[in-house]
Amino acid sequence: MSGNIFNSNGTRVGVVDGATIFSLNRQELYHLKGINIYRLSGELVGHLNGTQGTDRRLDRSTDKLFSARVSP
Repeated sequence: MSGNIFNSNGTRVGVVDGATIFSLNRQELYHLKGINIYRLSGELVGHLNGTQGTDRRLDRSTDKLFSARVSP
């Protein structure tokens, strides 16, 4: 699956390509299994809202995973 990830405010913060989540500058950040987000080390750190389609939204509590990476 490929698509974009948006935070709870609707700002694009990442890109999904297959089972990998990348930053907007294509740095590998996390792995995605279903709606669960894992660090590259395998630690569960959050989840996406269960939406259909290619664009996915972060759960509000998961916004912090991308807060330091959002560019203006």
